[in-house]
Amino acid sequence: MRAVVLVGGFGTRLRPLTNSVPKPMLPVGHQPMIARLVDRLAQGGVTEVVLALGFRPEPFMEAFPDGRCGDVALTYAVEPEPLDTAGAIRFAAEAAGIDETFVVANGDVMTDLDVSALVSAHRAFRAEATIHLIGVDDPSSFGVVDLAADGSVNAFVEKPAPGDEPSNLINAGTYVFEPSVLARIPDGPASIERETFPLIVEDGGMYGYATDDYWIDAGRPDTYREANLDLLNGVRRGQSCDAISSSARVHPDATVRNSIVGDRVTVGAGASIVDSVLLPGATIGARASVEASLVMGAIADGATISDTII
Repeated sequence: MRAVVLVGGFGTRLRPLTNSVPKPMLPVGHQPMIARLVDRLAQGGVTEVVLALGFRPEPFMEAFPDGRCGDVALTYAVEPEPLDTAGAIRFAAEAAGIDETFVVANGDVMTDLDVSALVSAHRAFRAEATIHLIGVDDPSSFGVVDLAADGSVNAFVEKPAPGDEPSNLINAGTYVFEPSVLARIPDGPASIERETFPLIVEDGGMYGYATDDYWIDAGRPDTYREANLDLLNGVRRGQSCDAISSSARVHPDATVRNSIVGDRVTVGAGASIVDSVLLPGATIGARASVEASLVMGAIADGATISDTII
């Protein structure tokens, strides 16, 4: 089984962290986000991943110079211009010569979804496209899926008014496609959600597979921090991480609580780190206080930050 993973975005919601590091290369629990995603796909039977690249492809190639991520073979499809989601999927799939059922995943989604179960459901539905769905408490901020009793998708309802939602199920960003989906995508930029999906729904070929698995869109500062800290709190299925990297230097007088301290981080004497993520190479001065923050840079001695990105 092969998969296309969309990693070509600009990561605007996570700036300034993504000014120097592409979003999928940011660490989640001391591993690049993309490595955790590829590992999940591998557990579901994926053996080859095509990375649909655009913005800054070099860090991905440098991180995986032998063209492998664990047991999964990696190939790269660098789009010549921004092609949006559908255009990127078609470009990557055609570049890799995909001509059979394949998986598509958004590069900033962290989930415990069993991909093999999604593929099995797709085949049982005899669908052209099957999308993973997840229930949320407030669906009014999302595109909501109106699902029929047989699992087929009736419609997508964009950000319905509270109380008018046909369901609380939203598109969770992992799909299984037949190659016929590619023929529906025009040349140039196109959106899979706004342009391609409605065509498949109209022809009765789209189905939804709803689960209650762990799921988070890690593309915003608050959810990126949450995705990291969730690995400390026992909410992930079979996934966890050490709070403090073995290459970090944390002074014995410092306090670290519910936080991740990344590779090569230095934390000074008397510093307090609470509910935060210190990214590789960060420096926290003596007596500094860091709370509910993301730190990639340096915090001076005695400084206090809260709910901040540095």
